[in-house]
Formats: sequence, structure tokens, C-alpha cells
Amino acid sequence: MMNRFLFKHIDNSSLIVFRMLFGALIFLESIGAIFTGWIKRTLIEPEFTFNFIGFDWLQAIQGDWMYIHYILMGICGLLVMVGYKYRISMLSFTLLWSATYFIQKSSYNNHYYFLMILSCIMVFLPANTYASIDAKQNPNIKKISMPNWCRWVFIIQLLILYTYASIAKIYPDWLDLSVPELLMKSKTNYFLVGNVLQEKFMHYLIAYGGILFDGLIIPLLLWKRTRKLAFIASIFFHLFNSIIFQVGIFPYLSLAFAVFFFEPKIIQKLFLKQKPLYSEEQIDVPKYAIAFKTVFIIYFIIQIALPMRHHFIEGNVLWTEEGHRLSWRMMLRSKSGNTSFRVVDKATNAVIHVKLSDYLTQKQIRSVSAKPDMIWQFAQRLNLIYAKKGKDIQVFVRAFISVNGKPSKQLIDPEVDLTNVEWNYFKHHDWILPSNQDENN
Repeated sequence: MMNRFLFKHIDNSSLIVFRMLFGALIFLESIGAIFTGWIKRTLIEPEFTFNFIGFDWLQAIQGDWMYIHYILMGICGLLVMVGYKYRISMLSFTLLWSATYFIQKSSYNNHYYFLMILSCIMVFLPANTYASIDAKQNPNIKKISMPNWCRWVFIIQLLILYTYASIAKIYPDWLDLSVPELLMKSKTNYFLVGNVLQEKFMHYLIAYGGILFDGLIIPLLLWKRTRKLAFIASIFFHLFNSIIFQVGIFPYLSLAFAVFFFEPKIIQKLFLKQKPLYSEEQIDVPKYAIAFKTVFIIYFIIQIALPMRHHFIEGNVLWTEEGHRLSWRMMLRSKSGNTSFRVVDKATNAVIHVKLSDYLTQKQIRSVSAKPDMIWQFAQRLNLIYAKKGKDIQVFVRAFISVNGKPSKQLIDPEVDLTNVEWNYFKHHDWILPSNQDENN
């Protein structure tokens, strides 16, 4: 049964078209980051980019080299689109994009994580077997079919993403419209729609429409009777997100996935009219089937487990941020804070109050003011800076944070020297103080 599900051959028009769209989108993402100034603001102007903890070695590629880095990613995108040296191009983009993902957290976005794992998946897919330079140069690889798993790997991944995104929204501050209202307050100056976004009915639509869309869109796209209506709803939903939240290529990438839900005949007729339509019944079980099924199952177990890890860490993830990343928790809260760092020279007990703007950009200051892992990282950074001056120091932090407009509470234990504690991705840190918001967990 599983062999039939995974290895039955189906028409590959959807994958071929998706490869072209995907290549074009990652090209636009890469080049857009240059021309919008995102690279300069995020990866060049800061002295330190707040890499993922454990990836400090990536700081070596920070600076003007990042322009070349992104140009190379753009070139990889074009090569993927036309299907030239596909696997090398796709693997190169995956590695380059992964480096940019792990090098900084100030502009963290779940969509960046999604693009990383999606790129990794694309490396292993036979997406260059038709309408590609590779297939033209080597006719032996030319095919009009693919194993069924090549379609379902996307559908299952999307189902996990959207399901968790829907479930994560089912909590008091979202359901009582507090979060949508806060999110829309910053959009007041938007041309034409700014005032409309402040209306209560829009907040209800964003809150409850978001839960329903995320929870139902994949089943509705899979069911033939609701597929067209679901796709039309997707167009409105993702264009709204693109215009209002400006989340890069993700809305258009999400729309591109529609090719895996419509009948191959429709995709072939719309985009690949010269391509023969595959209609045979063939099951081709490879020699490595057992190994493949093992990897396939383990991968999706990890994808299902990762977003649940915060339930096994003490405290509310909205407050502690522990277990927030890699969990499809998108636009769920609004945080603001006031954080100060106090450096104490161990030799003299002299106190040095740190001026954050001497070390960080405004965007980094906003992140450091609310996120415990970045607070810890900056303490480590200060320790290194003063060590180079020959000083042995302690770093103490006073941080008061407001989540979703609630009264500010103290986030960090001000008596703990943060240079003297370790970071662990999978457990709670006692120096992150509890909050009465834990009752919402």
C-alpha cells in the first residue's frame, strides 16, 4: 500500500512548472534584498548580526561580501528556473540561503525557514527532467512522469505548516482581537486601506478568517468540489498578506503550490502545451525503497515534533520565546520592551552602563529589548569586547516587557550574571522570570 502511494508514477507537469516558478521567485528574493537595502541594513551595517546560537562562525562572511553572496543566490535561481546544472544550482542555493538564515535573527521570519527546508527538498526532486537545458543536453534524463511522493512531499509539508499556524492562533489574545488590532495600528497610514484596517470587522476577519483559512485550505484544495473556490480564496488571502504585511515572496510561493492540487491535465494545458500527458499505471519501486521510506517518515516526524517542543519547556512561549522558532508561529504577538545592560568590572567593582546604540542598530535594539536569547547573546558579546580590553566582567540585565499591550513585567532576573550561564535550545532557563501571562499557556 505504501509502495503504491509513494512510487506510483504520475504526470510531472506540476513539478516542472513549479521548478520554473520557484527559480524565478528565489531570483527575485535574492536580487530584491539588494535593491531594497535589506542586505545593507541587516547584514552590513551591524557590527554583529545575532546569528543562531552555535553558528558564530558565520560572522566571518558578514559585510560587503554579502552582496556577492546574494548575487550568487540570484544566479542560482535563474539556473534553477531554466533547469541548467539543476542539482548543483539547487544545492548551491540551499547552502547559501541556509547561511543567510542562520547568520541573523533580527529579521527572523518563519518564511525564511520554510524556504530553507523547501530548497533542501527541491535538491532531491527530478525537477529538471522536462523543459530544461539539462534535458535538452542529455535526452536520457527526459521524462514526463515522476513518483507520487514528489507531489505529496509538498502537500504534507504544507498541511503541517498551515495546521500549526491555525492552532497557534487559538489563544485568548488572538481570539479577543487584541493581536489583530495591535498589528493593524501600524498600518494606519496605508494608502486607501489604512482606515479600513482599523475597523472592528477587519479585525474579526483577520482573526477568525486566519484560523479558518490556515486550518481548512489544504483539505479544500485537495477536494475537487471546493478546489477552485479555495484557490480564489488563496489569491485574496495571500495578496492581502503581501500588500499589508510585505512578507517577500512567500505569498506568491504559496500560490505557486496550487500546481500540485489541480489535475495534471489542467497544468499541462495551461503551461506545457507541447508536453505529452502521462496517463499510464506504473509502480516503480526502487532498490532503496526501505531506506527512502525510513527517511521520509523520520523527516515528517521531526517536522511534526519540532513545533510542539515549547509544550515541554516551562513557561509561556509568548513570553520566554523558548521554542518559538521553527514552529510556524506567525504574526501571533506584539512585544515591546525597555532593556538595560549593566557591566561590572570584577577587579574594581566599577559599574559601566551600556549605551545600546553604540553597539546595535535600531532594529537590533528592538529585538534585544524583548527576546531572551538575543539578550543572552549580547551579554556574551559584551564579555568578548571587554575581554579584548583585558577586563574580566559581569553583565546584569534589567528588562521589562509588554506582550500584546499588557502591563510590562520583568523578563530577566537582574541578579544573574548572564556571562556565567549557558544556553540550551531544549529547556527553560531559570534566569527568564515567569509572568502571569503563563496562565494563557
